[in-house]
Amino acid sequence: MIIHKFGGASLSTIDRIKQTGAIAAEIKEEQVLIVISAMGKTTNALEKVAEAFFNHHKEEALMLFTKIKEHHLTIAKYLLVQTYNETERQLADFFTEIEWLLHDEPVKGFDYYYDQIVCIGELLSSAIVSAYFREEGIPNTWIDVRDILRTDDKFREAAIDWEYSLGKVKNSLLPLLADSPLLITQGFIAATDENESTTLGREGSDYSAAVFANMLDAESVTIWKDVEGVLNADPREFPEATLIPALNYREVIEMAYYGAQVIHPKTIKPLQNKNIPMYVKCFLDPGLPG
Repeated sequence: MIIHKFGGASLSTIDRIKQTGAIAAEIKEEQVLIVISAMGKTTNALEKVAEAFFNHHKEEALMLFTKIKEHHLTIAKYLLVQTYNETERQLADFFTEIEWLLHDEPVKGFDYYYDQIVCIGELLSSAIVSAYFREEGIPNTWIDVRDILRTDDKFREAAIDWEYSLGKVKNSLLPLLADSPLLITQGFIAATDENESTTLGREGSDYSAAVFANMLDAESVTIWKDVEGVLNADPREFPEATLIPALNYREVIEMAYYGAQVIHPKTIKPLQNKNIPMYVKCFLDPGLPG
């Protein structure tokens, strides 16, 4: 069992989604779980929807959300042929989930509405990616992570209920893996015991991948990013930044503590607890060692 996580940058364009499919086609392990983030800047766009809604700017919220809908439908039309109608119906269910909320008036705190709205980004992207993989001859099963990972109700920074979630992983995910060796699910999001959507805070998708790795006793986690691996500086500010070929868990946490935007310390802990290696690979050039 191995885990792969594809971030928003690797799903930001049609060509990059196709590249993600090419990478997935080369994965040879018998059991694979792929964790998907929202596409590109979708989370930022959904945050603006949440802000407009909470500030009682209903029409603005609906207009902003319509743009997000149209963008995802356009992506789906370019990528899908045989499965487009089926995928459009799945996306429509997600759209309706948010539109019903946007036609109400806010009566709870902002963080609650933030999570209910922003969570759709991962659901939309993972549904499209799953359908595209099937069209490319990569059989897979799409899973709504909100049916697996349970959290408390501290919206925007929810804590996972490990005991309950581990039970769902064992009773739901493992049997599915016996029938479908490739599962696709979402990072960053989860749900409370009342089925209200939650998000897991900063770098939540990487954290989701690490949580699943821990619960499934995975052999490894691979995080696909738009850099060649872990660098000793931000290449956007320091063009001479060089690749660090290997780090131990403590060194990664220290780098993050001093401001490196590589891997968040909370992602490291579930891996460290079971000594699971993480690989940071470049989706633009999968042949690089990372």
